[in-house]
Amino acid sequence: MNRQKSFENDKPTLYLVPTPIGNLSEMSPRAIEILKSVPVIACEDTRTSGQLLKHFDIHARLIAYQNFNEESSSKGIVNLLDQGMSVALISDAGYPLVSDPGQTVVSLAVASGYNVVPVSGPSALLNGLVASGLIVEPFLFAGFLPAGQNERRKMLRYYRNYPMTLVFYEAPHRIEKMLTDAYEIFGDRQACLARELTKMHEEFLRGTLGELVHACQDLRGEMVVVIAGSREDPAPDIDYSHLLDQVQQAIAAGMSARDAVRSIAAANGISKNDLYEHYLKKEGRA
Repeated sequence: MNRQKSFENDKPTLYLVPTPIGNLSEMSPRAIEILKSVPVIACEDTRTSGQLLKHFDIHARLIAYQNFNEESSSKGIVNLLDQGMSVALISDAGYPLVSDPGQTVVSLAVASGYNVVPVSGPSALLNGLVASGLIVEPFLFAGFLPAGQNERRKMLRYYRNYPMTLVFYEAPHRIEKMLTDAYEIFGDRQACLARELTKMHEEFLRGTLGELVHACQDLRGEMVVVIAGSREDPAPDIDYSHLLDQVQQAIAAGMSARDAVRSIAAANGISKNDLYEHYLKKEGRA
């Protein structure tokens, strides 16, 4: 067991400091104080963070901590802690670790016995959630979905029957495809698209997924998508092995694999896409 009393020891500390997602006025006095107190700040992009630090007259040394060098950088940060130096971890915008780098160094710092202290501040997912107009509790934050359509649709099917409100991040060049896939898999649920949060062009589009699909074209900026959870009873357990035996029998009788899957799925009242995924896995093609 690891028990940390954050402010009752003299151990070096890894601070997790959120930065504004748009409006610099959201940088808290405590966050500024922490960044001014540490000798080293680890960030995603030294150019982006350098502008932030210059704005608040912060002069700590900046080091890069990014996805591609996360393992080696984490060891370097722990080495700084070993030397008695506290380090602040920031991201380009919002909270470290939340769809941003940081998990590796936090795990390593905890395992090494150092303090890991969070500092309150901006979070796009919470801003989007609480202003969405949808039920806030409980919710599930899924972050970014895969960029490829097949993997994205697979993940959406995974979340389809979850009863809690779902929160996603999405890039503007993928938003229409993501909402279209969500509409086809979830149905026409209530949803909210929040973009450019805290910035001059902040906008909330609240409606059904179908409405958002038609309204999202040509939108720009960072996106938070909030979707109502399933209101249906969870699907009963399905014996796919028995159904796949039926599919194989239909194929042996001369049907194509797709026709066999479609026929068996319709006869049993289940999703043909789900049954086809199980068929591909059994055949070693998924």
